Amino acid sequence: MKNFSRVLRIALQFRWTVAGTFGFSLLVAILWGGNIGALYPVIQVAFQGSSLQTWIDEEVDKSRDSIANYEETIDKTQKQLEHAQPEDVPVLEHRLRDTEFDLMAEQKVLATQERVQPWIHRLLPNDPFGTVVAIVVCLVVATAVKGLFIFASSMCVARLEQKTMFELRRQFYHQALRLDLTAFGEERTSGMLSRFNTDIAYTTAGLKNLFGSALREPLKMIACLIGASLVSWRLLVFSLFLAPLVGYLIRRLAGSIKRANRRGMEEITQLYGVLTETFNGIQTVQAYTLEHNEKKKFHRVAKECFDKSMRISLYSSLTKPITETMGIAMISLALVAGAYLTLNQETHLFGIRICERPLDVPSLLVFYGFLIGATEPARKLSEIFNSIQAGLAASDRLIPLLDMKPSIQDPQNPQPLPERHREIRFEKVNFSYEKGSPILHEIDLSIRFGETIAIVGPNGCGKSTLAQMIPRFFDPDEGVIRFDDIDLREVALDDLRGRIGFVTQQSILFDDTVFNNILSGRLDASEADVLAAAKRARAHRFISEQLTHGYETNVGSGGGRLSGGQRQRIALARAILRDPEFLILDEATSQIDLESEQLIHQALEEFARDRTVLMITHRLASLDLANRILVMKEGRVADFGTHEQLLSRC
Repeated sequence: MKNFSRVLRIALQFRWTVAGTFGFSLLVAILWGGNIGALYPVIQVAFQGSSLQTWIDEEVDKSRDSIANYEETIDKTQKQLEHAQPEDVPVLEHRLRDTEFDLMAEQKVLATQERVQPWIHRLLPNDPFGTVVAIVVCLVVATAVKGLFIFASSMCVARLEQKTMFELRRQFYHQALRLDLTAFGEERTSGMLSRFNTDIAYTTAGLKNLFGSALREPLKMIACLIGASLVSWRLLVFSLFLAPLVGYLIRRLAGSIKRANRRGMEEITQLYGVLTETFNGIQTVQAYTLEHNEKKKFHRVAKECFDKSMRISLYSSLTKPITETMGIAMISLALVAGAYLTLNQETHLFGIRICERPLDVPSLLVFYGFLIGATEPARKLSEIFNSIQAGLAASDRLIPLLDMKPSIQDPQNPQPLPERHREIRFEKVNFSYEKGSPILHEIDLSIRFGETIAIVGPNGCGKSTLAQMIPRFFDPDEGVIRFDDIDLREVALDDLRGRIGFVTQQSILFDDTVFNNILSGRLDASEADVLAAAKRARAHRFISEQLTHGYETNVGSGGGRLSGGQRQRIALARAILRDPEFLILDEATSQIDLESEQLIHQALEEFARDRTVLMITHRLASLDLANRILVMKEGRVADFGTHEQLLSRC
């Protein structure tokens, strides 16, 4: 509930929508109880065959006669007490107390009757049939008005749900952009998508039911219980004798449903993982005829989802019969007790006073009507119970991710970087993704400004990790990386990354135009700047001559409509537009054709002047661009020097 309360606080920010939801739900509840209460005058007229004016006048006369009789009995009992024997005093005192209580009750009834008497004479017809017609018309109008209030309440709840969903998605997306790369490695794309789609949907659905039926139906129950208490609050308390047992059973079910929903959502995340993996690798699946294997994997995960869903359905299905059975049991208890009191004109049950005056049949029937009116909302609550528990479970998965603190954060008092750095130094840098599995060991390295450094070594030796530590995608476990004499951890991330261009082996382009993909390197650049960057990256020619719409051509998701060489040159144009002081190329030419590689090398040879370039490569042709070569092996610096120096000793 702690996590769901965070979602509630977000919803409560929309004060007017919440106020409308409460207000309209309250009006619905009042009209719900009022419609049931309107049965009382109808029953009175139908049973007695007289108008309500006649009935109220007779009731006032009866109450006055009863008060006179009670006063006379009190006077007589007080006189008897004055001359009573000691053994008779307790009996007479008990009789006196009971009579005084009955007198007070009758005086309250008379006061109420005298208040409503003038209104009945003034507003209602003076014949029985006309009275019934007037009350029925009022019921129809009240029901129509109640329908309008239900509509308004539903619209307020829908607006609250959508605004909260929008805010949760906004916060989730902003948080995802802040998280460091290790968080994405732990959660995986499928886990993030599951939380964004499924968990937020379940959370806001629970919120919708909480502010909708879970708010409106209890208010309707309260209205009915208040109406029943006006008839006889003691009989109502007696009727609710089984309510604690119902509450206990529902609470036990709530915990089971919440746990089952949490497990079900975890299985949905696994299902997302299988689908994402299969769809992204569909070419490999078909090429290696892995369809049967993928079907088995999907069947296993989908079967787990099915089993978890059936467990949720089992617990949810138990809610309705339990609430209905207990509701009927409570009504039956009230039916037996009320029948005994009414038929025998008693006010006590098992020696306990249940009502202030004997109940008549119309009052008892209205009492039953209120109890039945309270069970209908209880039945509806049982239907939305699972949704609320699912929302609670989803919020337990969602909120911790929103609260996750990125390990890579801006310093409180960032240090400004110099206009031009002199060198970048790695000092005794150690790093590991998982504790006990080191990736980099004791890295000591100095890269001078203006150098082009090639990093070579076998796969898995830490080349990419070392490069990714410069823009602070990761921080060292031990040691320091410095720009001149400034620790990178003391520099604002925007300032640091604004100096760096990055081109990777798998150049990811956005599902947008070529122009906008290049423009993402520097959003304030002019059209002329974009075209100049494309020309320097040797991309302008194929963009203008080979693409149907030139720079306005949409590249598709991930740049899928372009060849590998075209994607790399657009990615390089994006980096060139940024005009970075430091350029990182991570296998930027490893998966492209020879012509594209030569064009990119020409572009890099020109662009690398007066800037520092770090180039991870397996291609010998790329080594011609390097001033020095860094050889890595098993996370350590094996050697570092010029090509000629390394040929002689490495």
